[in-house]
Amino acid sequence: MAEVEQAVRQVLGDLIPEDLQTDLISAGALSALRVDQDQVRLEIILGYPCASVLPALRERIRSAVEAVIEGRRLLLAVTVAIKPHRAQGGMPAMAQVTNVIAVASGKGGVGKSTTAVNLALALSREGARVGILDADIFGPSQPLMLGLPEGTRPQVRDGNRFVPVEAHGLQSMSMGYLITEQTPVVWRGPKASGALTQMMQQTLWHQLDYLIVDLPPGTGDIVLTLAQKVPVAGAVVVTTPQDIALLDATKGVEMFRKVDVRVLGIIENMAVHVCSQCGHQEHVFGEGGARRLADRYHTEVLGALPLSLKIREQADAGQPTVAAEPDGPEAALYLAAARRLAARLSLTEEGKRGFPKVVTQH
Repeated sequence: MAEVEQAVRQVLGDLIPEDLQTDLISAGALSALRVDQDQVRLEIILGYPCASVLPALRERIRSAVEAVIEGRRLLLAVTVAIKPHRAQGGMPAMAQVTNVIAVASGKGGVGKSTTAVNLALALSREGARVGILDADIFGPSQPLMLGLPEGTRPQVRDGNRFVPVEAHGLQSMSMGYLITEQTPVVWRGPKASGALTQMMQQTLWHQLDYLIVDLPPGTGDIVLTLAQKVPVAGAVVVTTPQDIALLDATKGVEMFRKVDVRVLGIIENMAVHVCSQCGHQEHVFGEGGARRLADRYHTEVLGALPLSLKIREQADAGQPTVAAEPDGPEAALYLAAARRLAARLSLTEEGKRGFPKVVTQH
């Protein structure tokens, strides 16, 4: 039986899920293995949500293991458990939020907010509990992208605690819920940074696996405040292929490195234009820049999204791509990027759990 157990371990050591990019043994996914005379009990626990590919992965594991257990019956369980991962400076996770993931860009106009909301929706579709915080104090766009009517306001509890606004299965919070289009925010940096801290800490997030934080463009006060006061498990940098955008994205990567936040990967927007008439593909903004940037900083390209009128129109209409066409080709790209992002995070050092706050329900 020892030989069979060793054979199973060898099989698992050779099995590399596409999103994980490492084998199940190295990933620490083997939770339990017991070989008896007539059966094998095997438990695999993955650290990232992957509902859309889990059945296929389960069958792949079953097929590989059954080939080496010499006719024994296989009792296989493949499940997902999302743990907190190390934040900068070893900060403990927030209460009710397992992992905070920042989505940033070095410059505006690269589709960062559209990427953030679609990543959040994709993680939710893959089986995680997800929230999104719109940290662009001066130009909040998530209420529009989530399809929430003007004038939407969060409920308030205990005088100063916000109940997140639900949309498309996401828990959301934004300065856009607290101001009107006719009252633009004209605060100086410190007050804006304080507003971010308040929204983050005074929102009653409920049992989130991931909180996606849609940061304002650049590397200003709000971004630095996040890095100093909020436990961030990882960051995603959004860019386009042009040299100037990549130069600004490099500054974003460097900033996260300086504040001890790991960059989980890069998402390249507008990577290729596909002609709606003939299907011809053309790299109108250049090619390969995100890959070179990822190689330089030992990270990876999580996804490359096309220059698509539909993606923009769906976001503007309050029906982001993953919600509007969950089985479409563009949504598949976001789903794959979200799985890779979460899988890469699952391979990093485990962090400390936050101590939950006791909240009186009224």
